[in-house]
Amino acid sequence: MPQTLIKNIDFFVAALSQTFVSALQLDPDGMYSQVGSGVVDKFSDEYVRLKRFDGTTSHYARDITKFQHNHA
Repeated sequence: MPQTLIKNIDFFVAALSQTFVSALQLDPDGMYSQVGSGVVDKFSDEYVRLKRFDGTTSHYARDITKFQHNHA
């Protein structure tokens, strides 16, 4: 079952543990779809920067993006 990251402590723990996180945003039909994924590289109250396996990064606004990771 996926766990949603909401609080700063959630992002902090994910960053420390190098947990793979998915970024999801609502599509025009009102369904969440994955727009990115990676390891939390940096975060603030406004955005989260995810670093992909190839080393590139993307920024996602926290107010419009849902972040999840799967428990093993």
